[in-house]
Amino acid sequence: MATSPYAQTAVLVVDDDAYLRKIVRSLLIGFGVQRVYEAGDGAQGLELLEQFRPDVLLVDWEMPMLTGAEMIRLVRNPETSANATVPIIMMTGHTERHRIEQAMQLGVNEILVKPFSAKGLLQRLDLVKNHARPFMQIGSYFGPMPRQPRGAAAIGLGDVKQPAG
Repeated sequence: MATSPYAQTAVLVVDDDAYLRKIVRSLLIGFGVQRVYEAGDGAQGLELLEQFRPDVLLVDWEMPMLTGAEMIRLVRNPETSANATVPIIMMTGHTERHRIEQAMQLGVNEILVKPFSAKGLLQRLDLVKNHARPFMQIGSYFGPMPRQPRGAAAIGLGDVKQPAG
């Protein structure tokens, strides 16, 4: 049996929905992740982050006590957090443009929109583990560098329309 590329990866799942945490845990174990930790809110998430130092965080946006956004703001502070560069995948049902922009400004590596598939979760895990972007600090922003544009946008042809045929 082949060893999973995620066998040595530790993941902390922070979500107030115990059922969703159970599903995510099952999916991660199916991918070969052997260490999955769970927290029911951002405050507990911060405690477990310090205790276990996971390789990846999966964080829900809406939680009691300390929201996902508040937790990420604390984690991404390089002056006070020993884990400021841990990859963070934000899980959310909120897809409004301002929420996505806020998540990017917080320093989230990837966004996983609920409801999500096993394939979507695996793709985000692969991106943060095998295609990690370097971190940067500009002003108050500390987080991963933006992705390079792909396709037509990469060569300056962002809004080129194809001729009707």
